[in-house]
Amino acid sequence: MQSLWMLLASFLFSIMGVCVKLASSYYSTAEIVAYRGVIGMLMVFALMRWQGQSLRTRMASHHLWRGMIGVTSLWLWFYAIGRLPLAMAVTLNYMSPIWIAAILFGGAWLHKKKQLEPGLLVAIIFGFVGVVLLLRPAMHAEQITGGIIALVSGMLAALAYLQVRQMGLLGEPESRVVFYFSTCCAIAGVIGTLLAGAMHGSSNLPVWHTHQAKSLLLLLVLGLTAASAQIAMTRAYRLGNTLVTANLQYVGIVFSSIWDVLIWNDALDLMSWLGIVVILGSGLIATYYNNKNTTPKLANDPISSE
Repeated sequence: MQSLWMLLASFLFSIMGVCVKLASSYYSTAEIVAYRGVIGMLMVFALMRWQGQSLRTRMASHHLWRGMIGVTSLWLWFYAIGRLPLAMAVTLNYMSPIWIAAILFGGAWLHKKKQLEPGLLVAIIFGFVGVVLLLRPAMHAEQITGGIIALVSGMLAALAYLQVRQMGLLGEPESRVVFYFSTCCAIAGVIGTLLAGAMHGSSNLPVWHTHQAKSLLLLLVLGLTAASAQIAMTRAYRLGNTLVTANLQYVGIVFSSIWDVLIWNDALDLMSWLGIVVILGSGLIATYYNNKNTTPKLANDPISSE
């Protein structure tokens, strides 16, 4: 079931990505981040009220840390997209599962705990090979800085995902985790819009663009899918094997490629379809090793005691 939660999250994130791409014709990046955060806050707050949950938390420092690294990763990600070919930026950002595997293997070795299943690491690397086959990135010498920033973005995303899992293991509800992250996104988006207006010397701060019916619909779908995907992803990391869940993130790029074909009429050649097959195969391999070798005991999870 935990695998299904991550697949659902990947699908919803792909829809969010479509909305971000379309909404970028109407709004700045900072505005999109702000609206995403505000809509997510409202949705999750309504859900929490309906479920009778409280916003009170004993993990304020955890939420602050998760928000800081998550938002920083997001901004670095957008910066890298502007400095790199999209294929390279996406490929480097999708190295976060490999960073997660490296962190977990390093933690297991440092604390002399049970080593992780090597087959899962092989599955993650296999999945990344599929991403490269699908996107076939290329980088020039003048793009090295952007590439490093994209790598850092993926590393920070890995830390954010591990923080999400840790909070879940400590009993923090998914909705509360998503609410406070949405709050951080909203604040960061507003600050970014203010700074953008100041840099351009505008006398009417902040620089908010006017709405249209289509753009408002895009923002609404964007915010709802982002918040729903965050909830599903948080639940997947809380309930499932960390490496299997991380590996299933690769499926998101398959969904995104399908949207490219359906909406923007992009053609996928034989190599691209081979990459999709490899990505899906890596998910099956990871699931197989997880079902074969893992146990339900959290004590075997290297991050459960951190």
